[in-house]
Parts: sequence; C-alpha cells; structure tokens
Amino acid sequence: MNAGFLNVYQDKARADAYAELEFPGTYYLAYRDLPAILGEHIRGTKAVDFGCGTGRSTRFLHALGFAALGVDIAEHMLARARDRDPHGEYLLVPDGDLGGLAAETCDLVFSAFTFDNIPTMEGKVARFRSLKRLLKAQGRIVNLVSAPDIYVNEWASFSTKDFPENRNARSGDKVLIVMLDVEDRRPVEDILCTDADYRDVYERAGLIPLETYRPLAHQADPYSWVSETTIAPWAIYVLGPAA
Repeated sequence: MNAGFLNVYQDKARADAYAELEFPGTYYLAYRDLPAILGEHIRGTKAVDFGCGTGRSTRFLHALGFAALGVDIAEHMLARARDRDPHGEYLLVPDGDLGGLAAETCDLVFSAFTFDNIPTMEGKVARFRSLKRLLKAQGRIVNLVSAPDIYVNEWASFSTKDFPENRNARSGDKVLIVMLDVEDRRPVEDILCTDADYRDVYERAGLIPLETYRPLAHQADPYSWVSETTIAPWAIYVLGPAA
C-alpha cells in the first residue's frame, strides 16, 4: 500500500454505520441503471460480489435473481453483512486472495467501489487477473468506481469542500471525501484513479472494456441534486476477457 494509506473499511464503527446504508442520494445513481446493464451483458446467474462490505451489493444482486457470493477482506463488514442477510453466503478473503474459489465458474464478477481502495496500479492489475480467472468464457466483470470528479465537487451524498488538496491529486494519490448519509462523518480515504489508468490496468490484466456508463441524474428523480445532473460521480465498466 502507499505510505500512510489506511483501508478505512476495516473498522467496526464504520461497518456499523455502513450496515444501515442502502441507496440514497448520489448512491441511487450508482445502482439505478444496473438492472438494465446486467440484463444486457450477463448471461447466467452465478456471481461473485468482490469487496461486498456489509452486503448491500450482494443483496442487490440477490434481488435481481443472481446466486451471489459476497467476499471481502474486512471481518467486521462481513459480520454485519451476515446479520442483515443470514441466508446469504459471505466469505473472508485475507489480502483479497481468491485462490480458493473455483476457476471459470462465474457469469458475473461484480465490484462496487472496491477499487477505490486498492492503492497501486500493480495491486489493481493483480486483482483483476484473479477476477478474470473466475469468469466463464462469456462471463463479465462489472466494475463500479468513483469518477475523479467526485473528489472535487459537492454532492447530495458527499462533501469535499474541506479538502482543496484533492484538486492537485494525480492518479495514485490519496483523496479525502465525507459521506453525508451515515452518522460516521470521518473522512474516507480513497485512491484517485483516472479513466486512462483504469484502461491501462484492464489491458495489463487481459481484459477489454466492452461498455462504459457514466450515469447522470434527472430533475424528476426524488432527490435534491447538487452536481449530479451535469457531472457524473460514477463510472461503470463492463469488462470481458481479451481474445
């Protein structure tokens, strides 16, 4: 990891706060289009939710009909996931090691915000290679990440105004953001990664971006938007194995 970087999700108090978080405000845009995206690109129902945290995305996949296994490196997060979803399947993977999962068995590998917290390009490449190993021939990885713009604007669910240093951050640097939809208002430490660097990571991991989505809000949505109608806070990449 980068010097001084802390994975804030390995924290019991934060796990307790996140366990109550569903899809409010800006998060609504992260998940709003996923049913249509998954319906277009995924054939089959066997899924792994990589970096499942307290199980929000895993439960989302279950509701869409996927047989989803949630995996994470943080035991506190997994404990809260099991509390919320006692019939779900959740697995601790120390250091993100997926070697214990069977190869070529997944129709979908889903990852929501996990790669915001993997500090180095080499670490990202290694994990995408391990995720690629899980895919069936026609399987897909759907990688939902924070766009760089999220760290330099104000949002319905986030604030960055107290961190002007974010504006000078380059890909690979630490950036700070405060979540407004949870009681725990300690800044979250993420790692900035540009679209160009994600595409470099995918190529090095033997993956091809098939589609990229950047969801914008609509005025008719049931939220008081700030920047969301003109600036996309998220990027959603659909990835397939390179030929």
